[in-house]
Amino acid sequence: HVQLVESGGGSVQAGGSVRLSCTASGIILSAYDMAWFRQAPGKEREGIARLDHDGRTDHADSVKGRFTISRDSAKNTLYLQMSNLKPEDTAMYYCAARQCWTSTYQYWGQGTQVTVS
Repeated sequence: HVQLVESGGGSVQAGGSVRLSCTASGIILSAYDMAWFRQAPGKEREGIARLDHDGRTDHADSVKGRFTISRDSAKNTLYLQMSNLKPEDTAMYYCAARQCWTSTYQYWGQGTQVTVS
């Protein structure tokens, strides 16, 4: 049974920092392509950062230079370090995993809310 559990969300002031965590069970996180998505009320879900199984990363222009995706293989945990937060970063944040031969994210966490004021 695969489970992704996000944590670390909360309320933060503009300009502040937050680190989100996504702990995986049932899969070896480093063998999967992992990503962070977010969805704000009334908006479509947006992919903001990706960390492939081979270590390559990519970040959306909207967060580049402010957010960093990383993983700790020993802890089987994915992170999203978020800095210089802006009110427009307010959203529900989700982690997701996919096997490297598919473009579809198969596993999703329940989400963690980040509110920037």
